[in-house]
Amino acid sequence: MIRIASVILPDKVCLVRRLLSPGISQMNVISQRGTHKKSKSFAMNIFRGKVEPAQVFPFPNVLKQEQKETLQMLLDPCAKFFEEQNNAAKNDEMEKIDDKTLQGLRDMGAFGLQVPTEFGGLGLTNTQYARLVEIVGAHDLGIGIALGAHQSIGFKGILLYGGTADVLTVFAQTPIKDPKTGETKDQVTAFVVERGFGGVTNGKPEKKMGIKASNTAELYFDNVKIPIENVLGEVGKGFKVSMNILNNGRFGMAAALSGTMRNLIRKAVEHAHQRVQFGKTIDTYGTIQEKLARMAMKHYVTESMAYMISANMDSGATDFQIEAAISKIHGSEAAWYVCDETIQILGGMGFMKEAGIERVLRDLRIFRIFEGTNDILRLFVALTGIQFAGEQLKDLQKVLKNPKANWNVLLGEGYKRAKRMAGFTTGPTLVPHVHSELTAEALLATRMVEAFGATIERVLMKHGKNIINEQFVLNRIAEAAIEIYGMVAVLSRASRALNENSPTGQHEQLMCNVFCEEAAGRIMGNLRGTSGSRNEARYAKLAQISRQVVDQGGLVQRHPLGF
Repeated sequence: MIRIASVILPDKVCLVRRLLSPGISQMNVISQRGTHKKSKSFAMNIFRGKVEPAQVFPFPNVLKQEQKETLQMLLDPCAKFFEEQNNAAKNDEMEKIDDKTLQGLRDMGAFGLQVPTEFGGLGLTNTQYARLVEIVGAHDLGIGIALGAHQSIGFKGILLYGGTADVLTVFAQTPIKDPKTGETKDQVTAFVVERGFGGVTNGKPEKKMGIKASNTAELYFDNVKIPIENVLGEVGKGFKVSMNILNNGRFGMAAALSGTMRNLIRKAVEHAHQRVQFGKTIDTYGTIQEKLARMAMKHYVTESMAYMISANMDSGATDFQIEAAISKIHGSEAAWYVCDETIQILGGMGFMKEAGIERVLRDLRIFRIFEGTNDILRLFVALTGIQFAGEQLKDLQKVLKNPKANWNVLLGEGYKRAKRMAGFTTGPTLVPHVHSELTAEALLATRMVEAFGATIERVLMKHGKNIINEQFVLNRIAEAAIEIYGMVAVLSRASRALNENSPTGQHEQLMCNVFCEEAAGRIMGNLRGTSGSRNEARYAKLAQISRQVVDQGGLVQRHPLGF
């Protein structure tokens, strides 16, 4: 089997800690361009205070009957393999995938789930792939990383197996001459590099906290000669390739972590229903009930996001970068929460290696770091949406330069703002798109969208281009956007369940009720945090505390004992 990996080469010769390198997946993501003035993306449009239902209502169902049958034929063998043949604990202990397991995965075609059939793969859609990686995520995240890596060559591109890979997807700085100015600048180009080209070596596998079954190693490149036909895309356009890779890959992470959470919740429920304290099983106590309910809701939101995005991708949508980032942020943090609470419910048993949950906790920690750290992705979500909103404000500024000729436009804008201030909705609402039992939640979500749009407008007018430096504000904007998308994802999914008279419809309605009510409170708290002298003073103090800690090289205050 040919193994594949990707690396980033900032210089002609370098070594890269492939998996943990911030590289393209972090700071550079902020400067991504190419937002269009019109978009069908729900998440993009909320930055303009607009409800755009096209990609979220009704909850998408894109699998054709033949695709469903194909998927159903794959599910049982996949689940059986992970339950009976794979040993996640053994893989973790050996820090590699067991050879027999590796061969079994190869025989199932697991390394080519989304590779087109003409290249020997299974050619699965994004939705089919999401369903299968749920099973993988439920059993072994280390293998999940290895499988996810091998799906990408040729149509996604980022692959992780540097220590043993024969083919590498490399991102390198290359000198590009501007034909207009004649100036030469370094720009990123993507290449397919074969180890057989010579000059490619690697170090020993890294010792990691988790996902130990995936191979992570330093790669060294010494005068590697790459044929021009091995350029991916165009010379100097590697950054665009990398962005497509990351956007396409993040939904799969949310799907895999949905499987992880599902398995963890099952273990927590099983223990809570059997464990007796003070004459009753602990699942009858409010503390445990709240834990289990919140775990279930976090899973429901993540899973709803994952399959909404995969369906949008399968339907041909191209503008889903904010939604994909949101699903990665929410999914990775929800999975960590669920795993932590599972350990808490199991108590001392959960802390023991035998339970297998400590391994999952270690594996999960990386998911908030790679594919773009959640911190950077929050800035990406906020800045990408703000850029989109800013284009609309520019158009309004042009109108203001000639008010007489555009009085009708100005009148409409003034009327819209007056309605908003009075607490009325100013445009289309979500109510026509949801089940009647969810009308109140739909109105609440609509109000959140409008409040969010008004906040973005106010923030842009205050900070202008300097908003890129206001990270205290940007983080709160991102938090609100994540919550709004979560509200809409569960509203859509719960509505479908109710409309179809699903046996789980009432349960889904309950989760939707609670999540939307609580999310609205969090949204308004974050929106209030974007302005006001008291907030600004507090953020300034936080920055000052941080600077003083840095200047001191650690904590500033004296020990309470004085020595």
